[in-house]
Amino acid sequence: MSSSSLQLSTLAGCALTIGGYPRFRYNASGGGGLGRIGGDPLGGQRQPAAPVAGLALDFEPSELTIPPLDWRSTRFLGLPLPPGLRIAIEPERLAGSLDGESGAVTLQFRARFLFSLGSLYRAPALRVDTELTSGALVSQRHRSSGQPLAGDGTALLVGVATIEPCGEPWLDRFLGLPDEALAVLRCRFRALPATACHSGPPAGRSAPGQSGPA
Repeated sequence: MSSSSLQLSTLAGCALTIGGYPRFRYNASGGGGLGRIGGDPLGGQRQPAAPVAGLALDFEPSELTIPPLDWRSTRFLGLPLPPGLRIAIEPERLAGSLDGESGAVTLQFRARFLFSLGSLYRAPALRVDTELTSGALVSQRHRSSGQPLAGDGTALLVGVATIEPCGEPWLDRFLGLPDEALAVLRCRFRALPATACHSGPPAGRSAPGQSGPA
C-alpha cells in the first residue's frame, strides 16, 4: 500500500477585493501546507516535481498556514496597510481536484477572516466559503480568470464568495455587508515522493529514477 502527498505553497501576486472597494494587493509568500492525493493512477510512482493527473486533493486545515493581511504583506491604493491593522485567515476546509491533462484546478475553500486592530479591538469572524478555480468566473460584481497548472507547478486560482454580516454594526456598514468578495490566489503545487509500507524495491530491481545494477 502506498500514499502520496502534495506540497502547496502560496506565492506573491495574490489579491482580495471586498464589495466595491479597490483591490488589496497581497503577498502570500511563505504560506501553504501538505495535502493528500487520492485516486493516483500511477500508484505514486512519479518524480518528485512532476505534476499529478486527474486526482482528488485534500488538505488538513490545521496544517495549513496562510500569512495574514497586514502592513508587511498587503498594499491598498499603493500604500501598506496601517501598522496594527491585521486580517488573520483561519482555514477550515481546502479540498478539490486537479486534472493533469488540462491543468485545471478546483478547490473548495472555507475559512474565517479575523479583523483586529492591535490589542485594542477584535471583530467577529467574517466567514468565507468559495470555490477556487483556475478557470473563468463571472458574478454580479466581479469578472476574473485563473490560470491552469503550468509546467513549473504554478497556478492562479480565483473565487467569489458572498460575505454575510458578522454582527458588528459599524464593520458591516463599513464593508457594505452582505456583499461579494473576490479572492485571487497564486500558488505552486509540488508532488512529493510516495511513502510505502515496504522499505525499498524488490531485490534486483531499482527504485523509480534510479539506474539498475551495472
